[in-house]
Amino acid sequence: MIGRKEIALMKPTAILVNTGRGALVDREALLGALAERRIMGAGLDVYHQEPLPPDDPLWTLPNVVLTPHTSGFRQGHWDHVIDLFSENLRRFLKGEEVAFRVLPELGY
Repeated sequence: MIGRKEIALMKPTAILVNTGRGALVDREALLGALAERRIMGAGLDVYHQEPLPPDDPLWTLPNVVLTPHTSGFRQGHWDHVIDLFSENLRRFLKGEEVAFRVLPELGY
């Protein structure tokens, strides 16, 4: 989705953030843009290979923030997950509609 063309359209002050899938961004195009400072930086939570190999150049770029594929977590995350699961289990057992159910017709 984001290749050389898309990265070239970014402003020099742009920061690319990818928390979706590593393959969404052309790795070589991003590395070049970061190394040459054509964009300001990147925040990455997903990679072409996970875990990210220790010799990967992303580790050495000063304009990159790397997180261990946990950026979706926040303080109290698991408490919220357990509360939601418990509420949905209660609803399911009573024959009620659960919250946040999967809708295959929408693709998620």
